[in-house]
Amino acid sequence: MIDVVIAGLGQTSVGEHWDTSLRDLAFYALNAAIKDAGGLRPQSLFVGNMLAPNLSRQAHLGALIADYAGLTGIEAVTVEAAGASGGAALRQAYLAIKSGLVDTALVVGVEKFTDQVGAGVEEALATASDSDFESVQGLTPAAQAALIMKRYMHEHEIPADGFAGFALTAHANGAGNPNAMFQKAIKPELYAKSGESPNMFDTAPTADGAAALVLTHRDLLPSNRPYPLIKVSGSATASDTLALHDRKDMLFFEAAHLSAGKAMKQANITLGDINLFEYHDAFSIYAALTLESVGFAVRGQGWKLAADGQTALNGRIPCATMGGLKARGFPGGATGVYQAVEAAQQLRGQAGANQIAGASYALIQSLGGPASTAVSHVLQRII
Repeated sequence: MIDVVIAGLGQTSVGEHWDTSLRDLAFYALNAAIKDAGGLRPQSLFVGNMLAPNLSRQAHLGALIADYAGLTGIEAVTVEAAGASGGAALRQAYLAIKSGLVDTALVVGVEKFTDQVGAGVEEALATASDSDFESVQGLTPAAQAALIMKRYMHEHEIPADGFAGFALTAHANGAGNPNAMFQKAIKPELYAKSGESPNMFDTAPTADGAAALVLTHRDLLPSNRPYPLIKVSGSATASDTLALHDRKDMLFFEAAHLSAGKAMKQANITLGDINLFEYHDAFSIYAALTLESVGFAVRGQGWKLAADGQTALNGRIPCATMGGLKARGFPGGATGVYQAVEAAQQLRGQAGANQIAGASYALIQSLGGPASTAVSHVLQRII
């Protein structure tokens, strides 16, 4: 049985990198990850990206980034699964090593939103929806999430400020993350001034960024490494209908439920063993539905976990521990790799002011669209 471990971590800050190209962002992150891994040279490169062909007019990122990083000759491909692209790239690297055909793999998640501005960005984001039945009608991901949120609030009689806890938690944690787009906590009064949910604090800001991981076999790591060993002990993905109207229940993320359950089963753990959960809070309603679908809350009660402080750093199930998509920023297809880097920092004990004491297990999950794709991983500190 091959143990897949994380050998190196790298990331750029998340924000508006007007003067930095997509390839440069990717290079900065992967170079840091390779250095952190003691110079291990990858045999394969898996790039998670969602929008480069639309926003940057650049496809074929595997070859582009491998060439720019001086890795010409290795296997290099792009993996696309909308907002779950980074998580899907991580899974492909995991499977490559697990198969025994690859010893060391490099995962890079990268997105460059500022290559375009205005309506072009919303048009690109809408490509994650069903073109023939949703986006053709002018439905954007934000509008779709707002409709889901309104339905949820109606069915479960949620108060007007019921979702405030998600934004408050994320921004409080973003204040302790030097790579976050927003590094300032907010007060309930500020959320309230923004109007009834959904408001601007219920939507994560799109942003540029890149994150990278080096995965390898346990026996290839140096014995004198300065940090605990982190194992990918569970990995799973699942899909649902692309169009929301085709689902039996639009207020339950079946793919999130399935992928998290499979990943935890592989890791031989239960929800009670999880010390932190990095969910895909592109919208507050996604966070609430994910908590319910994964099993941390019953139907209609996910919002209460945030409202009652149970998702805070000192809560029952800390979430978005480095700010999540809401405060760290939403780097599109790079999201899943950022989640893995941040969770690994927690398990290594390198999360600074946001450190979860004694963290041994982290669950991370990235979503494509309204959980049309869900990719889940369990990371475990084993030494």
